[in-house]
Amino acid sequence: MYLVSVDASKCEACEECVNNCPVSVFVMKDGKAFAEQADLCEGCQTCTSVCSSGAVTLTEM
Repeated sequence: MYLVSVDASKCEACEECVNNCPVSVFVMKDGKAFAEQADLCEGCQTCTSVCSSGAVTLTEM
């Protein structure tokens, strides 16, 4: 199981995590990415690799 989250203060609204997540964990809300379906995360780390601002964190539980 993985815990994925977005630090809204770092998010630049590039939508890379939204567009690249293979299981559609992320959505845009109020101009920022949000891990709306974090329970779907498979830990592939695509989100962390495409996030140039370092806003996305992924932790194995």
